[in-house]
Parts: sequence; structure tokens; C-alpha cells
Amino acid sequence: MPIVSIIVPCLNEEKTIIRLLDALYHQTYPISEMEVIISDGNSQDRTLDKIQEWHDAHPDLALQIVSNPKRIIPAALNSALEASSGTYIIRLDAHSIPAPDYIERCIRLLEEGKAENVGGRWEIQPGADTWVAQSIANAASSPLGAGDAKYRFSETASFVDTVPYGAYKKETLTALGGYDESLPINEDYDLNTRIRRNGGKIWFDPEIRCVYFSRTTFRGLAKQYWRYGYWKLRMLKKDPKSLRLRQLIPPLFVFSLLFFAIGSFFSNAFLNVLLLELIVYIAVLLFAGIRIAGKEDDLTQLIGLPIALAIMHFSWGSGFIWSLIKLIFRSE
Repeated sequence: MPIVSIIVPCLNEEKTIIRLLDALYHQTYPISEMEVIISDGNSQDRTLDKIQEWHDAHPDLALQIVSNPKRIIPAALNSALEASSGTYIIRLDAHSIPAPDYIERCIRLLEEGKAENVGGRWEIQPGADTWVAQSIANAASSPLGAGDAKYRFSETASFVDTVPYGAYKKETLTALGGYDESLPINEDYDLNTRIRRNGGKIWFDPEIRCVYFSRTTFRGLAKQYWRYGYWKLRMLKKDPKSLRLRQLIPPLFVFSLLFFAIGSFFSNAFLNVLLLELIVYIAVLLFAGIRIAGKEDDLTQLIGLPIALAIMHFSWGSGFIWSLIKLIFRSE
């Protein structure tokens, strides 16, 4: 069977790294045909100690740690890729938990020639036992938050634009020059865009499952989605054809609110449109909150889900717009 290299970017992941290693150790794919390469960005907690302790207790799984002095994800992945010896590469995160058959299913599809990159469904779970964390997880799983990103909610296998993480032949990654280190965010989407631009395909299979833990606070969610929006524009500068409608809606929405808000100082017509837009938007969010609250029998979601969705939309949109402003006025 082919050798599989699992590459993992890591920085201060002492709370989750052991769960990932345990999940990899209990894969249905033979341990003797796997290696794990963790690229660490100079963790300041006990991440490295925990990894070493785990490896001492499980020496039959090949594991090595490489350095990532740049401390950004694409650089971490490139460092791990360079150190890998596998025919196939599977990229995971230190806070993910792949299902027991995750690697087996990925490799089977790659061997069948299904696509140049295959991936599966995120099972999004709250990162903490709080109503806020649950609200964030629900928002991240909702089409209102995820748009048409099928890996967050779909149960139908199909060719797609992108999948989380990804499984590839190593030769595919090396031919593309690895991950783009000028994009500290959106590195997976950028890679998938380049694969498709070079004639390759991306296959989504919902039977390939991986737990993903969402942010635990509204502040953390806002920072995450602001960065997504900010760096999405930088990627579009590199490849304008990669733009998708779901990525454009938040900045257009935020811009429209600003436009009508400014216009309302000069005309009641602008004020009326602004109020109508806000009423419709709030109504949609509240309806989504009611549905989730009823489904989960959790009244906190009446408020929590709308707040989380609004944070995602406004953070993404404002990050995108701010990035555009900087590009225009600073010629970056």
C-alpha cells in the first residue's frame, strides 16, 4: 500500500493535539504505511512536550516535528511537505479529529483517480460547553453562514470548488509549488483554485468525516471572519476568476448599509430603503434562530444564532472592504 504523509501546522495546540494524534493512531489505514509531520511555529505552551510524551507511548507511528519560523500556516505546510516521504499527502489541523476511516477513504478515491484533491464533510462542533460556542457552531454549519460551501452542510457527493484540508498526490503539490506563503489565510482555497486552473478536479465526499471545533467567543469569531474577508480580496487580486457569489454578498451588504446610511442624511428615500433592508435582514436571522431553537430545544439560540450570523457577515464584509480601501489608497 502507498505511504501516506499527514502534514499538520501547529502553534500552541496543547489542548487539542493529543486528540488528533489519537484519532490518527486509530485509523483503519495501516499505521506502518503512515507518517505524521507536525510543523510547529515555536509553540510557547506544552504542545511539544505533549507530542513527545505521546510519541514515547506510541513509537509504532512514525512522527516528526519540523520548524516553522515564519509562523504562518502555508509556510508550516510547505515545511512539512518538504520533509514528507509519502506518495500521498493529507493535510489536517491540530484542532481537527478525523473519523477512523478518514485516511482510508481519501486514499481509495485518489487511487481510483476520482480527482486531484479529495476531501469531506466537516462535523462542526462547539469549541466549548457554552451557549455562545453552540451558537457559533450552528452558524458555521448553516447555509446562511456557509453559503454554498458544501463541506459544511451537504450530504451529496459532487465536484466542488474547494474542500477543507485535502488529500493529494505529492507530485500534484510539488508541481504547483506547494502553498502560497503570501496568503496567510485562504491557502487551501488558493491551492484548489490553482489545481482547477491547471485542469484538475476537486471531489467532495460527505462520507469522509472530520470534526472541526469552531470558535468559542463572539470576539474570536469576529477576528476570524474579518481575516477571512481581508485576505480573500488579496487572493482575488492574484486570481480574480476565483471569486464566487457567496464571497461577494457580505461586502456588498455592508457597503449597501453604509451607502444608504450616508444617503439618509440627504433623502428620506435612502432612509426608507435602509430600514427595509435591516428589517428584512433581522427577520431572516430571527427566523433562522427560531428554527434552530426549536430543533435543539434551546431558547438561547433565539438570540445566539442571529448574533453569530451577523458577526460573520459584518466581519467578513468589513474585512473585505478595508482590504480594498488599502489596496486602492496604498497601492499594495
